[in-house]
Amino acid sequence: MRPTLVFDLDGTLVDTAADLVATLNVVLEREGLAAVPFNDARAMVGHGARALIERGLAANAAARSAAEVDRLFADYIAHYSSHIADASRPFPGVSEALDHFAAAGWSLAVCTNKTEALSVQLLETLGLAARFDAICGSDTFAARKPDPLALIETIRRTGGRPERAVMVGDSKTDIDTALAAAVPVVAVDFGYTTIPVTELGPDIVISHFGELAGAVEKVRRDR
Repeated sequence: MRPTLVFDLDGTLVDTAADLVATLNVVLEREGLAAVPFNDARAMVGHGARALIERGLAANAAARSAAEVDRLFADYIAHYSSHIADASRPFPGVSEALDHFAAAGWSLAVCTNKTEALSVQLLETLGLAARFDAICGSDTFAARKPDPLALIETIRRTGGRPERAVMVGDSKTDIDTALAAAVPVVAVDFGYTTIPVTELGPDIVISHFGELAGAVEKVRRDR
């Protein structure tokens, strides 16, 4: 049975903040609200589009009903889908790291709180989708991160087992998910989090994908 390496998407594999924030601000401005400065909005990314919209509304002290948020969410998805990779690019070293683990016999998967369709679209647009045995989003299973079921089912979809898997992520959500699933977790320190990942309890932290192979070897050895 091959070991499985599972990646978060936004802020881990791909730097998507520019397109996510640009879409948020388009939606807000259509509502007559102020755009959120990029550095402020970047810290809001990582919990899915609906949460991003709600945070954007809160930044404007703007109240909207659940039905209105649903409408804004639909507008967000429509615009984002048309601009999904205007500026989004893989983080440095991603392709080389994926090559390394594929050559070493690992199954590769994505477990994200982006919807599955948008995740597949983004990775296809960037030429990365074929690298993964499973691409699972917030709507793929009955639960989403930080529920460990999302990670466990993603691993199973590759034909793997949690005890032979490692998670790679950038946020408290990813780390909490992996810990709850009893899966070792490597955190990247360049993603979208307001809390330094060193304070969130990952097994190890890396600053570049060139460090991933050594980090994965270490966490598997230590477990």
